[in-house]
Amino acid sequence: MINTNKIKGRMAELQITQKDVANSLGLAQPTVNQKINNIRPMDLNEAEKLSDLLRIQPEDFAIYFFYKSCCTAQKST
Repeated sequence: MINTNKIKGRMAELQITQKDVANSLGLAQPTVNQKINNIRPMDLNEAEKLSDLLRIQPEDFAIYFFYKSCCTAQKST
């Protein structure tokens, strides 16, 4: 699962639109929207291309593309 907030923040920082991402990945803009919002999965090739477009450093790749959105819920006793 990708870190939607980090991806969107980086896009805003670089003034890159979803249309720009779609052109870079060779996908339709609605598909990119679904991938960025974790509705559809993003494959490694797409993640690498997006990482290049967003100028994400290799050591930061996991922060953007291997994000766990929830933690184990505590059980009440």
